[in-house]
Amino acid sequence: MSERISFVTHQGQQILLIDLSGCAAKEILLLLEETQHTIAQYPRNSLLTLGDLTGAQIDRAVATRLKEVLVFDRPYVKRGAMVGAESLPNVYYENIKSFSQRKLPRFKTREEAMDWLVKD
Repeated sequence: MSERISFVTHQGQQILLIDLSGCAAKEILLLLEETQHTIAQYPRNSLLTLGDLTGAQIDRAVATRLKEVLVFDRPYVKRGAMVGAESLPNVYYENIKSFSQRKLPRFKTREEAMDWLVKD
């Protein structure tokens, strides 16, 4: 896994951090490919995931690929959250949630998101 896709421990639980912060659209597309490949290696309904989009360049191609990856990853992810999603236009966010049929709450900080991810 790249340094941008890695596990962090929060309150004794592992969270897969997908750090897209500050990335250009082209880099995000590459990282989304790696994310999809990585997540598929884990058992179904086993992962907690946190996507950090802080300052990320989200264009139509990125939003479309993000939707696809979220659909593919859905069986493997027990709970997922986003932080820094203000760089994601609301119309993209709503479309992504609808298309992927996943709850993807947005949080202001990684800490808030991780607290939510690990709660029972």
